[in-house]
Amino acid sequence: MILDSIKHAYAYLAVIPVIPFAIILFGYGAYIQDRKKAFRLAMDVTTALLIGCVAVLFDNLSGTKFGLYGILLFMLLGGGLLGNAQFRKRGTIDGKKIFRTIWRLSFFSMSVLYVVFMCIVIGKLVLTA
Repeated sequence: MILDSIKHAYAYLAVIPVIPFAIILFGYGAYIQDRKKAFRLAMDVTTALLIGCVAVLFDNLSGTKFGLYGILLFMLLGGGLLGNAQFRKRGTIDGKKIFRTIWRLSFFSMSVLYVVFMCIVIGKLVLTA
């Protein structure tokens, strides 16, 4: 019962991720008085919502169940490439910095994919109605 409630709350928030982004940005920003920190937190939370939403949209559009795995694959490949570049440049790897970079880059790429996939889905719904 509690797990179902969490799942439904995630689903409602993930459908329109702009709303949780704005709530966190303005709410947390007003609380701590640091817009940069609030923007970063809003990005981090919204990325988790966008990954789930984009994965479901991709699965519905393509008819496969590869959406989440494809996203994770690209994130892992990006992390490997960044780790390799960091190791070649500095001789050490900072895993936290790589994770944070990939997570924040994923925010931007998932935002673009969300808009594209939602336009396609809405276009399909309008044309079939």
